Amino acid sequence: MVVVLVLGPATAALAVELDELLEQSRSASYTAEQIISCSTPDGVRDGLVRIEQNGGELRLTSAVDDDVEVATGAGTWSVSREGGLVSEASVTSGSEKDEPLYTVEDGRRVQFLGRNAMSYRLVRDGELRAELVFDDATRALVQATTYAGEDVYCQRRFVTFDPEAPELEVTAMVEDPTVPSAVEDSSLPIEVAGFERLDHYVDDDGVEFAYYSDGFFSFALFETPSKVTLDDGVSIDLDSGRYEREFTAGQVSYAWETREGGVALVGDLPPDLHEEVLAAMPAPDHRGLFRRWWRSLFG
Repeated sequence: MVVVLVLGPATAALAVELDELLEQSRSASYTAEQIISCSTPDGVRDGLVRIEQNGGELRLTSAVDDDVEVATGAGTWSVSREGGLVSEASVTSGSEKDEPLYTVEDGRRVQFLGRNAMSYRLVRDGELRAELVFDDATRALVQATTYAGEDVYCQRRFVTFDPEAPELEVTAMVEDPTVPSAVEDSSLPIEVAGFERLDHYVDDDGVEFAYYSDGFFSFALFETPSKVTLDDGVSIDLDSGRYEREFTAGQVSYAWETREGGVALVGDLPPDLHEEVLAAMPAPDHRGLFRRWWRSLFG
């Protein structure tokens, strides 16, 4: 199984002001090239992506393999196999929090790519977590800098920007698509480290998908009947067990084995949040490899 995600901010836990800004950004129409640069524990990860957005429809593709591709962003997700869309759904908040996790500080006027823009600071638990820049005319989010403690984790910024609405092709649907079913009972936590489980599905192949967000950062969790492999993963040992980890530009992936199969976590989490989140998920159990080998020999 190959998993590719494009994660964007959801809005379940944000103050009204930022919620409105992000909603306006999702409704903007434009074409842009975006540079992503992240300082990770495994080194610097850079990337250049092309974004085409028209009235809420977004094209931002990072295809690694033709087998399975999962894309999520701005409160939506989709699963495709062999190049065709299998299913898609909107992720909605399960409940409103009494108080927003994030505080949005008053904006200041800036210039970005020669255009008027507004910059805002996003604070959680007294710590600066992000600085966001929105284009005045289109309301598009043109730059986002995220933090891990006092250090910059990732910066995403447009290097070209065309405010004209692009023409986007409709994604072709496969025949007789498999529609995932909602999971009623789950051993996965409803909330961990401020991240709320917004949705949880399972498909006919037994792959479970759960989506979490703290209102700005987000991650997806996949539980599969078989092991999940990361192409360029490195082994790391945490208090909760051994994992494979892979950083790419703007994204981190963890994969590990459990008694039931494999698990993968993919998201835009800053490194200082990783251990607390992973410790609340199904624990690694490498005996699964021996059991699969035994079954292959003796049935």
